[in-house]
Amino acid sequence: MENGFHKVTRVSMSQGPAVRAPRKRISPVPAELTVVADTLVDAASTTPANVTPPEPGAIETTVVATPARHRVRAASTGASFRPRTWKSSTSRKVLAAFLGMSLVAGGAYAATNWIVGLNAGSSGQGQSATVSNLTISAVSSPAATNQLYPGGTGDVVLTISNPNAFPVTVTGVTLPTNTTYATGYTSSALTTTQTGCIASSPSDVIWSFSTSSSGSAHAFTSPVTVGPSGNANNPLTVTLTNDASMTAAAPAACENTYFSMPSLTGVAASGGAASVTSTPVVDGWTS
Repeated sequence: MENGFHKVTRVSMSQGPAVRAPRKRISPVPAELTVVADTLVDAASTTPANVTPPEPGAIETTVVATPARHRVRAASTGASFRPRTWKSSTSRKVLAAFLGMSLVAGGAYAATNWIVGLNAGSSGQGQSATVSNLTISAVSSPAATNQLYPGGTGDVVLTISNPNAFPVTVTGVTLPTNTTYATGYTSSALTTTQTGCIASSPSDVIWSFSTSSSGSAHAFTSPVTVGPSGNANNPLTVTLTNDASMTAAAPAACENTYFSMPSLTGVAASGGAASVTSTPVVDGWTS
């Protein structure tokens, strides 16, 4: 005798031998519910009198709440898997390589427990530069703005060359006596002397503010700094404003003449770091 509460389904004999229907796929159920059976129902032989029989061959699924022996695991509710792309994979490899190199580089200079000291007398060698004298030369460019005449003053144009490997700052010069005269020339090249207007004539052209004593010192209005050897401002061209004088006794042969001034007896200068003066520059002394 079959129990009416266990719904067992069969295909009626008129339909042929009993056949078990294929399982129907169902959605995941809570862990407390267990699938018991999916069968075909024979309405004539298994349905109680107070139950309306299902259509012959109908498929019915019965789920009974019983302690589960085999629980159905629910599908993961997490984010769907996303395949690693070529770009992300390459970026991670590059980052890993960079971090690796950083660690290696850091380790190469890391301090260790092996402390190393220094022997007494450890030192090094240095050397100072050689000091060479400056050279001051007469030049024709730029041309003198103020020109000489008897009883008047005029400009002197010259260059200061520095052969040293460091800047040299010039603050003034020392002059010959006021009876040491300039020699006149026919052109700015200073190659052919002017007849009747030479130092021994005399030309009566001297340095302004020179005295009867040789070596009188005269300070520049502003110190000038000549750049080191090879510097763009070396040699430095300087125009000494009104620092040549012609006495009232100058001979007529000295008109329209170019003069090479008497040699200076010295210079006040010092070498060392300083801002270089740009060439050309206007300077001079006033006493």
